[in-house]
Amino acid sequence: QALEDQYSPSRWSPRLDRDTIIDAHFAVTAAGTERARASAHTLLHVPYGNGDGEKLDIYFPTDPSGTFPVLVYIHGGYWQCLSKDDSGFAAPPLVSQGVAVVAVGYDIAPKGHMDSMVLQVRRSLIFLVEQYPRIRGIYLCGHSAGAHLAAMVLSTDWTEFQVVPDIKGAVLVSGVYDLEPILHTYVNDALNMSWEVAQRNSPMRHVTPAVPAACEVLVAVAQHDSPEFRRQSQEYSQALRAAGWSVSLLDLAGVDHFDVIEKLSEDSYILTRV
Repeated sequence: QALEDQYSPSRWSPRLDRDTIIDAHFAVTAAGTERARASAHTLLHVPYGNGDGEKLDIYFPTDPSGTFPVLVYIHGGYWQCLSKDDSGFAAPPLVSQGVAVVAVGYDIAPKGHMDSMVLQVRRSLIFLVEQYPRIRGIYLCGHSAGAHLAAMVLSTDWTEFQVVPDIKGAVLVSGVYDLEPILHTYVNDALNMSWEVAQRNSPMRHVTPAVPAACEVLVAVAQHDSPEFRRQSQEYSQALRAAGWSVSLLDLAGVDHFDVIEKLSEDSYILTRV
């Protein structure tokens, strides 16, 4: 029961009660995405593979002169809800600064399996690199389960893909980096992970020594994330640092597990500026 509480982000917000905060989050991200689609030049539902969920939404910069950096956003939802269709809300402040934003779709559970989700996100980056030679550097941003998937990208052995994406930075927001505790909670009902699957897909257990070209990593956590979420962020950032990565831990005051990412739609928000 203690683990159930710790891994139920909706129980920890001082803003709203647990029954309304998730609905509110869905509404905020959907409305923000609608605004972004109305204001930016977009390419929606671009297939990067043959699977139903293997599609991208691309929000192009206002002035795409020459080359441009891209922020690849990987949505949360505990690997079993939300989609790329609610994931464009962070685009407006970035596209106005010359950055493209890509929202990645992947097959969520129960259709999607943890191994396949990780592979899909990796393949989406290969697709972007091959299709858009004007991209100048990739910056990953993931929230919650999306931060887990982004962290798994950092542990990729790209030799099997024959393409190495130029990942310049990773922003991991309120993520889960060790899946073992999840096995003992309601979250695993839909995921149906075995111990082996959880081990294989825990970034904490696959931290690679930083290579000279390793990207900078920003691990962000909300003041009102649960103690377990906060512990996971601290321990993962320490593990990266110990392996030679350039990593910063940003503890964001006054926000919870949900508005920590929703506020990326605001130009003045500290995480947007970083």
